[in-house]
Amino acid sequence: MSGGTSVGSGGTFVGMPAFPRAAREAVGDATLRANLRHATHTIRDKRARAVAELDDWAALREAGRQIKDHTLRHLDHYLVQLEEAVTAAGGTVHWAADADEANRIVTRLVQETGETEVVKVKSMATQEIGLNEALEEAGIHAYETDLAELIVQLGDDRPSHILVPAIHRNRGEIRDIFRSRMARWGRPAPDGLTDTPAELAEAARLHLREKFLRAKVGVSGANFMVAETGTMVVVESEGNGRMCLTLPETLISVVGIEKVVPAWRDLEVFLQTLPRSSTAERMNPYTSMWTGTADQDGPSTFHLVLLDNGRTDTLADEVGRQALRCIRCSACLNVCPVYERAGGHAYGSVYPGPIGAILSPQLRGTQSAIDASLPYASSLCGACYEVCPVAIDIPEVLVHLRERVVQGGAATRHGNRVTLKPAKGHAVERAAMRAAGLAFARPGALRAGQRLAARTRWLHPRTLPGPGRAWSATRDLPEVPAEPFRDWWQRTRGGTTDGTAERNDR
Repeated sequence: MSGGTSVGSGGTFVGMPAFPRAAREAVGDATLRANLRHATHTIRDKRARAVAELDDWAALREAGRQIKDHTLRHLDHYLVQLEEAVTAAGGTVHWAADADEANRIVTRLVQETGETEVVKVKSMATQEIGLNEALEEAGIHAYETDLAELIVQLGDDRPSHILVPAIHRNRGEIRDIFRSRMARWGRPAPDGLTDTPAELAEAARLHLREKFLRAKVGVSGANFMVAETGTMVVVESEGNGRMCLTLPETLISVVGIEKVVPAWRDLEVFLQTLPRSSTAERMNPYTSMWTGTADQDGPSTFHLVLLDNGRTDTLADEVGRQALRCIRCSACLNVCPVYERAGGHAYGSVYPGPIGAILSPQLRGTQSAIDASLPYASSLCGACYEVCPVAIDIPEVLVHLRERVVQGGAATRHGNRVTLKPAKGHAVERAAMRAAGLAFARPGALRAGQRLAARTRWLHPRTLPGPGRAWSATRDLPEVPAEPFRDWWQRTRGGTTDGTAERNDR
């Protein structure tokens, strides 16, 4: 009963095509585009107003970047400190190198309790590793309790947004899912359920309440982990997370190793930037923090599963490692023109949008058709970088990963330094880049080519032939000027023909 989200152990949606084909199909869905356009525009407008309230937003953004970069540079130290603090507080720490190991650990921990049901807090990490599917294979039912995740699970669907997994659904579709599916999972939807938000929320609340009160095991992720105290932090807007974190007897948290921050005071920065960037709130309605276990307060048993699953490999890339700064706010998705039109499913990963386009190919590698296509799922407009609360230069990483896809080269996979082969289908691009490199390295050849292009510009086609047709089908080829810039500069300003012109207006 884990729903229809078919996720492989590497976080790939099984059977998904590469981004161009998946996006082409999504763009043709008028309802999907309307739902996405309405939701993303609403969220990003509210976010802009919330951010504008802070005069020191730029300083907070820079502080967040520096905290994350410092932590990543010393990750080995802070993870050991975290383990010691969690253990001292009564918790147990497990280390998982990959998705399979994490799933085995969690499955064993649940089986040791004798339970066959768990309630879950919304967690990207558990989606990444396909935990629900792994538990299902072991006969354990995982119930999502976040409203949007519940909609996705009941509808045998896949999440399409980091913050709002059911953003692709409208209220009418949600009502129909509740009416037809809730009874299979527990308490049925009320008779005569309408599509008003209050009624839909109440139906979900009644459906989930019995699960909260019955469950003996809870599973969560964490937004942050504080190394100096061993404290876990979960922020949310609904209160379902608070129920999962406090009512069960056993709590298992699966958290990516990059979520650690050094000290308690570091939370002051992120608890301002995360809610404003995600839900456009000044602070999250529910901020839950727990440190190990305590007598007669919350779960009596706490397990922390620290997940690598490609993060150490990503850390080894000096350009790509900035993706590990991500605090999962989803601001980049809400401003991305590509995501707005294609939706999250086209990315073939639990991490959609701009951040997914740089994170998934690093966590999973670029060998599959999906991952090799993701760095191209962007117009490089830079809107994602402008709104990122930790200043991840997503366009820079996209270009970096495109080079890796086209050229191959050195990379780290599973802790080993390897040489990647160029991806298939990029031979023309490689040839074009090599030709450009040769031309730019030879000023005389470049100058001759520019002049030839200018003198024959009336012969130039409006579209490119062969493989280039896919590029020019949606773009106008730029017109070649009547003369190269070098010649124009020499004619109007004077100087030598090698480009070292001297200004005559000194």
